[in-house]
Amino acid sequence: MNILGDSTIVIYVGYGLVAVAVFIIARMLLQEQESRAAQENLEDMKSRQTTNPLVKLTRPFFTQYVVPMIRGKPFWDKMRLKFKRKLVTGGLKDELSPDEFISFKLFMIIFFPLVCGVLKAGGFLDIAWYVIIGSGAVGWFYPDLWVGSRIRARQKKILRAMPFIVDLLALSTEAGLDFVGAIGKVVEKAASSPLVEEFSQVLKEIKVGSSRSEALREMGVRIGMSEVNSFVAILISADQMGASIGKILRQQSEQIRVQRMLAAEKAGAAASQKVILPVVLFILPAVFIMIFGPFILGMMYPQQ
Repeated sequence: MNILGDSTIVIYVGYGLVAVAVFIIARMLLQEQESRAAQENLEDMKSRQTTNPLVKLTRPFFTQYVVPMIRGKPFWDKMRLKFKRKLVTGGLKDELSPDEFISFKLFMIIFFPLVCGVLKAGGFLDIAWYVIIGSGAVGWFYPDLWVGSRIRARQKKILRAMPFIVDLLALSTEAGLDFVGAIGKVVEKAASSPLVEEFSQVLKEIKVGSSRSEALREMGVRIGMSEVNSFVAILISADQMGASIGKILRQQSEQIRVQRMLAAEKAGAAASQKVILPVVLFILPAVFIMIFGPFILGMMYPQQ
C-alpha cells in the first residue's frame, strides 16, 4: 500500500511538473511575441517623420516608456477622442497617434523642469526652484499650443486654396463630369494642399462605401471651419435636391472671394490701429529730435 501510495504521489508530481513546464514555455513564447510586437511598434513610431524638433528629440523616450502605460487604458478614452480630432484637424494624424500625443504631454511635465534644472546647475539660468517646478505646467500645455498653431496654419492654407479649387470643380462639372469625377480631376490636377488632401480622403471614403453626403460631412468635421461647413452643407443640399452643382459652385467661389476681400479689409483696418502705438512711441520722438534738436542745441550752446 505504501508503495502504491508513493508511486501515485510521484505520478501526480510528474503531472504537476509537466504542467508547470508547459505553462513556462507558453509564457516565454507569449512574452517573446509581445516583445517582438512592441519592438515593431516602437520602430514604426521612430521611423515616422515629424515637423516638431522637440517631438523628434523626445520620441524614443516617451514612446518606449510612457506609451505602454497609456495604450489600452479606459481612463484616457475621453482625452484620446478629444486629441484624435485635434490631430486630424491639424494634419498630424500621420505624425502622432492620440496615445503618443498624451504620452508626449505627460513626458513634457518632466522634461521641461529637467532641462531648466540642468541649465540652472550649469550656470546658464538663474531662476528659483519654484519656477523650475512650475515649468512642468508649461510642458503640459506646450503640445496643445503647438497643435493649435498647426490647426490655424492649415486652416489658412485651406481658405487660401478654396476659390481656385471650387473654380476647378465648377469647370469640371460644367464640362460634363459628375461631382465625384470632378473631385478626382481636382485631386489629379491641382497642386498639393491640405484641401486637395481632404478631397482625396473623400474619394477614398466614397470608394469604400460611404455616401457622398457622409464623406463630405466627415471632411467638414475634419477641417473644422465654418466656411467649409457651409460649403459642404450647400453641396449636400444641392445633391439631395438635384440642383445644378456647377452653378452652385460658381456662386460659392464668388462668395468665398468676397469674404476673403472683406477679411483682408478688416485686417488692414486693424493693422492701421496697431501701428499707431509704435509710431507714437518710437517714430515721432525721433522726428522731433531731428527737427528740434539743432534749435535746442543752438540755444543751449550759442556761438561765441
